[in-house]
Amino acid sequence: MTEIIAVRFKSGGKEYYFDPKGLTVQPGDPVILETAKGPEFGTCCRGNTMVEDDQVVQPLRPILRLATDKDLKNLQQNREREREAMRICAQKIAEHKLDMALVRCECSFDGNKLLFFFTSEGRVDFRALVKDLATTLHCRIELRQIGVRDESKLLGGLGICGRPYCCNAFLEQFHPVSIKMAKTQGLSLNPAKISGACGRLMCCLKYEQDAYEDAVKRLPKKESFVETPDGAGTVSEVDFLRETVKVRLEPISDQAQVYAGEEIRVVRNGKGPRPEGYVAPPAEELEKLRKVTPRRIQPEVREFVPIREERRSRSEGDRKPPRRNQDKPRQERAKQDKPAQAQGEKPKEGQGGRSRNHRRRHRGGGGKGKGQVQD
Repeated sequence: MTEIIAVRFKSGGKEYYFDPKGLTVQPGDPVILETAKGPEFGTCCRGNTMVEDDQVVQPLRPILRLATDKDLKNLQQNREREREAMRICAQKIAEHKLDMALVRCECSFDGNKLLFFFTSEGRVDFRALVKDLATTLHCRIELRQIGVRDESKLLGGLGICGRPYCCNAFLEQFHPVSIKMAKTQGLSLNPAKISGACGRLMCCLKYEQDAYEDAVKRLPKKESFVETPDGAGTVSEVDFLRETVKVRLEPISDQAQVYAGEEIRVVRNGKGPRPEGYVAPPAEELEKLRKVTPRRIQPEVREFVPIREERRSRSEGDRKPPRRNQDKPRQERAKQDKPAQAQGEKPKEGQGGRSRNHRRRHRGGGGKGKGQVQD
């Protein structure tokens, strides 16, 4: 067994093991470490721990000391120097007219080296740029080309889920992700929905891939011919998350039944002709499938209620009282509401009937001029 401490040099970076040299270090403590590049500043992510010898790459580099106030002040000065170096490097790139996008600058703890990360679609000849930067900044200069996924890891941000990028938060290294994973999980193949900010497929497609692959092995494929507790039928839909299948029972009907994966028996897996000479087993044998699991998922059935009737039932308590004669037949109400002249009586001036101007308009004369009716 070997005593180690685990250290990260940046957020979401890889863990490195160091020899504590008798010091007790707690998670979150800033430390100064000896590396191949010289002394570096890091943060402890796992305190003093004993691990197996085969998990350690010998020789282990030692921890120099716990970070002091002077070290933290030096680190702050390096951060300010990085911002200034970024500004100068961007100007030099524009002067040399190089096709490269500057991403980040890192300064070594002792201040003797500046490392610039950039992205580019092709190879870039930056030898003249390195000489110019070394003359201006008076230190060793290193330029490193990275990919778009590494750019997102360095810059960080929020994903479509609302959480920080996995690569920047906790992923130590990238895992290969393929479009086949999206197909297996039944996701939309629209690149805008399954791609991250880097333009590549999202890393989280890898998280549940093993569970989906296991479900694919246990559940039948679509259009498979299966036996259920209610008879034989064809699989119309497979839900890998709930591990259920939707089956159209024979004779084929529009409504399908939902069964758990343990409640079905596969006769023919996948699309194909009906098995020749297939004879349905007795109902007692099929009923045994129902006893495999007590849970049974039934489709949700809601009673159809027209929108107009639903609104009417909601506002029934707020209705106004019915009009007078509302309970009488329609013809009688129309007869009572007719004006007096319709019943043979001559209405008085200003009472009932139609006005003189109204009659003129409807007979073709709307006032003075052509078509006016003479009284």
